[in-house]
Amino acid sequence: MKYISTRGGIEPIKFTQAVMMGLARDGGLLLPETLPVVDEDTQNKWKDLCYPDLAFEVMKLFISDIPEETLKHLINISYAVFDTKEVTPVIDLKDFYLLELFHGPTLAFKDIALQLLGNLFEYLLAKQDKKMNILGATSGDTGSAAIYGVKGRKNINIFILHPHGRVSPIQALQMTTVSENNVFNIAIEGTFDDCQAIVKAIFSDLNFKDKYQLGAVNSINWARVLAQVVYYVYAYFRVFEQTRQSVIFSVPTGNFGDIFAGYVAKNLLSNKIHKLILATNENDILTRFVCKGEYKLGTVIPTISPSMDIQIASNFERYLYYLYDQDSKKVKDTMLNFSKTGYITFSEDEQRKTKLDFLSASINQTETINTIKEVYDKTGYIVDPHTAVGICAVKKLKSNLADTPVICLATAHPAKFPDAVKKAIGKDPERPKALKDLDKKEQRLKILPADISKVKDYISKNALI
Repeated sequence: MKYISTRGGIEPIKFTQAVMMGLARDGGLLLPETLPVVDEDTQNKWKDLCYPDLAFEVMKLFISDIPEETLKHLINISYAVFDTKEVTPVIDLKDFYLLELFHGPTLAFKDIALQLLGNLFEYLLAKQDKKMNILGATSGDTGSAAIYGVKGRKNINIFILHPHGRVSPIQALQMTTVSENNVFNIAIEGTFDDCQAIVKAIFSDLNFKDKYQLGAVNSINWARVLAQVVYYVYAYFRVFEQTRQSVIFSVPTGNFGDIFAGYVAKNLLSNKIHKLILATNENDILTRFVCKGEYKLGTVIPTISPSMDIQIASNFERYLYYLYDQDSKKVKDTMLNFSKTGYITFSEDEQRKTKLDFLSASINQTETINTIKEVYDKTGYIVDPHTAVGICAVKKLKSNLADTPVICLATAHPAKFPDAVKKAIGKDPERPKALKDLDKKEQRLKILPADISKVKDYISKNALI
């Protein structure tokens, strides 16, 4: 399997090269040359596999340049740190199924990809006798998951940008209380979109990228998306075993990475995933794309689901590549024009194609709080505000779902968002061990303006060379 850019400006490369490159050198995003599809016989062989074994079977379809025994070992050690052998359990709440994605070290779905990515980086750097400076931006959970994936590892420094004061207090503490010397937290005076724009601009400066051997952990890194494909396949098999039906997934998303992994899984399973519900909060650029055929920048609205407070969805370009029938020139021209105008429109045919895969709804903060309360009152189960956005979207779209089983992604532990939970149910969620006493630890961070040159200067002073 080789990898290409959405913008068509690079020669095909191997998976290990794609992992280390992160953002394609032409400014595009990396994708496999073809998306695999597995037949019924293969699916029957997969359906009873444990999570690490299924991850191996799925990933080896996309990875041809890591020995199979090595790949299996990397997968096994990545998921051995989770607090359940199932890794991503599926819970039946009667009205819908819940896919719990918060059993990793930082209690968020990002751990599933970033534990693996940290091990991949360490393996490849040792093999190539190289050093790496990881650069990423976070709207909340990516940062801590990335830090926990690489903290203390040899030959790696990590620089994570987050919007100062715009992530939850616990999310900030999870990042800034890590004491390892290879971890650098940068609090940007701005929004997540500012952080993301700075990271993309720095990666686009190829001389700077090469000099400081920059690597990506955001979902611009294909390995992130690939790792997330697995839990869609795993959850489908768990629910199919009970219902013998195709399924719908509801995905709270702001950056389009998680739901794009669902799109890849939908293709992989020959459309056994019937639809993907794209659930947004008031930052609804993606909902407007699905429902109205427009992708138009607005102003970022701070909400109680802060990981979704995003206007520019960095993974959207990957989906555009397929929506445009793999026309890389059209993708490139569209994205360059978008960078100038902040606006993309879509034809009726493109809107029709989009609706074959996606449904969408935007959920406001009152609806989010009410959903947390409703789920708790009915089941005793506490969900975080991001998960609640996905659940509420199912309720809004119910008339479009017939009797198809729905799996809602539970993307974070509710204890990471105690203020929203308490507002909804009148009490704090119980804090797991991983979150206790964080506020008593010393914090380490650097506050910087949303200025590319200032961030570059800080990186150059602290990078491994």
